[in-house]
Amino acid sequence: MWTVQTKGIDTNLRGIAAVMGHDAQGNAAPVVWACGSKGVVLKSTNGGADWTLLHVAGGESLDFRGVQAFDAITAYIISIGDGENSRVYKTTDGGANWKLQYSDKRKEFFLDDIVCISEKHCFVAGDRIEGKLLLASTEDGEHWKELPRDKMPEALEGEGAFAASSTTLAIYNKKDIYIGTGGPAARVFHSPDLGTTWTAVNTPILSGQASFGIFSIMRTGDTVVAVGGDYKSLARNDLASAYSTDRGATWKVSAQQPSGFRSAVALLDGATLLAAGPSGEDVSYDNGVHWSHTDDLKMNALVVLDKDHAWAAGEKGTIARLTHASK
Repeated sequence: MWTVQTKGIDTNLRGIAAVMGHDAQGNAAPVVWACGSKGVVLKSTNGGADWTLLHVAGGESLDFRGVQAFDAITAYIISIGDGENSRVYKTTDGGANWKLQYSDKRKEFFLDDIVCISEKHCFVAGDRIEGKLLLASTEDGEHWKELPRDKMPEALEGEGAFAASSTTLAIYNKKDIYIGTGGPAARVFHSPDLGTTWTAVNTPILSGQASFGIFSIMRTGDTVVAVGGDYKSLARNDLASAYSTDRGATWKVSAQQPSGFRSAVALLDGATLLAAGPSGEDVSYDNGVHWSHTDDLKMNALVVLDKDHAWAAGEKGTIARLTHASK
């Protein structure tokens, strides 16, 4: 079950991150960051009991879709939009100040997701530019550069990632990159060597229209799970989840689908997965083969710190904490 911790803020939250830190008394406590539309960034240093609204100078009207955090003082956020509206900011003082690190003036430039494998080594994925998906990285935590795409398969016209929860980009074991796409095809782009070589494989997730596709992807062991569907038809669930047991080489439709369109999937523990979307939440106890509906909160994004600490974020500034996920 999910328990709401805060709501009522005029924003649609789509990014959330959590790390273990300390509260004001020095006790171990989860630090949670969230971000969303209208330039909103939130932070809690006591597991969500209290929240602070942070200010990003120059970003008051931006739509923040992804956050990566390392403690109570260091975090990255990305905003979406055409050209210079897509940006990467970083704070090293708890959100008091944010430095604009990366953007681009090309009108095709559109960021979707951010993932970090260390405090200084991060990646962002973006929409199709010159026929291929954009991938950029920083290795020093400050300077960003586009990665070579000569060995990446061409993206189809209209194919791209969705900036729904900053989880169509996933990195497993600090080397395997996965990017889920939508539109004319719901494919998984996979690089086993941090972007040097690539493959692209079709999945059975709903595709064929601009609102169809993969909205979130994750890997545990050799299993890769993707969720999505049609964000314009929230109750449609016939092809909203698929899984692979061979690291993404081949895919099967989940035998029991989630209860509708889902924009986020995350590993809780063992073979237990969580999924969330604007029409509710689901749990799977067998790595995404079967899903069971749990809640009806309108959420977009998920983060799992450990089996006892997970949060979801969604519309109207709603943030909820997982309180019970056992069978």
